[in-house]
Amino acid sequence: MIERYTLSPLKEIWSEENKFRKWLDVELAVCEAWAKLKKIPPRSLKNIQTRAQFDIKRINIIESKVDHDVIAFLTSVAEKVGPDSRFIHMGCTSSDIVDTALALLLREAMDVIIADAQEFSRLLKRMAIRYKDTLCIGRTHGVHAEPTTFGLKMALFMAEMERNITRLKEARETISVGKISGAVGTYSNIDPKVEELTCQTLKLKPAPVSTQIIQRDRHAEYLCAMAITGGTLEKLATEIRALQRTEVAEVEEPFKKGQKGSSAMPHKKNPITCEWVCGLSRLLRGNAQVALENINLWHERDISHSSAERVILPDSTIVLHYMIKCMHRVMNDLVVFPRNMLMNIDRTGGLIFSQRLLLMLVDKGLTREQAYRMVQADAMKARNSGRNLKLQVLSDQLINKKLSLKEIESAFDIRYYTRNINKIFERMDLFDGRAKAKRKK
Repeated sequence: MIERYTLSPLKEIWSEENKFRKWLDVELAVCEAWAKLKKIPPRSLKNIQTRAQFDIKRINIIESKVDHDVIAFLTSVAEKVGPDSRFIHMGCTSSDIVDTALALLLREAMDVIIADAQEFSRLLKRMAIRYKDTLCIGRTHGVHAEPTTFGLKMALFMAEMERNITRLKEARETISVGKISGAVGTYSNIDPKVEELTCQTLKLKPAPVSTQIIQRDRHAEYLCAMAITGGTLEKLATEIRALQRTEVAEVEEPFKKGQKGSSAMPHKKNPITCEWVCGLSRLLRGNAQVALENINLWHERDISHSSAERVILPDSTIVLHYMIKCMHRVMNDLVVFPRNMLMNIDRTGGLIFSQRLLLMLVDKGLTREQAYRMVQADAMKARNSGRNLKLQVLSDQLINKKLSLKEIESAFDIRYYTRNINKIFERMDLFDGRAKAKRKK
């Protein structure tokens, strides 16, 4: 699985080749802008556009001497272009190019992530519809609470993924800005019109105000949006892990033919992919914290953010994309055990119907405190004796004076708990056209 992921488009996006390609795209867009302002002769622009290329090996050789990656890049390009290279990088500072190009890279990476997140959300929607009426026990504090459905669980995760997609799109918009404003953002050696035209060519918005760099609150928002998305995936993975426990056995992570779960115990099937996802989510949160720390820089710029960003930006996009792929595989082939879900509902011998009894007694005129004491007393007796709660209630003279046999029976009708599931699904627009038409009939 890990080997297959190496073919991911994220690997290509964060390659040295693509980084320098984006740098060159920005430099060429700046030259085109200067040409429109009559500062670069048409013939020189054409020569630059035709001959401007770079050689990664040559860049590395030059950088080993000058210790400056942008200068090494520009020198490599100048060797290809010749005398007209004097127009390249005119009025710019390194961060004009690097930060604007970084916006292009981050946008490109986010496009891939959003596309896969949308596909994953659609999968969760299909699962929600498929298991809409599949009864299972709801748990609070890890303890049986009241019945729900597995489809409603999936609908909840789908809704959260949709919110994540909105956040990711907003982060994409926030990061899609460029700056060509010089050493401290004052346009001292460059016309603001150059920035406007450059960003127009690159389909970016000009930063309204900048220093030598694009401000890092934008990058922090980007990483925080990814960290939150990772948190949702982690929450789903944790749910699957909990439901796969031997004592629960309601779902099971896919286990392919030939797979082995343990070097020591041949019987083992472990939720390893979900465990990977939970671990990787910690990386996203850690990287987001670094991005938050990067907001605070000295005056118009220092480079304390730069070294960290070379790690956290590519790594976070790659990690999140991998996590989405992992969870897509898990959920697409998830093994669901509806029978075990029903067995687990019955494990507490009807204790889960206690609130329904409580409310029915309140409807008969008892105070909530009186009703609570009566139901709790029977619930504790049933729990300690192993007796079914309904049988215990049927033998309780006090409750039988308030509720008829028919009413007691109805208190233990599981359909009562799921009667509004369809309303939730309608509110979330989870029914397709055919399903809506069928429901209206």
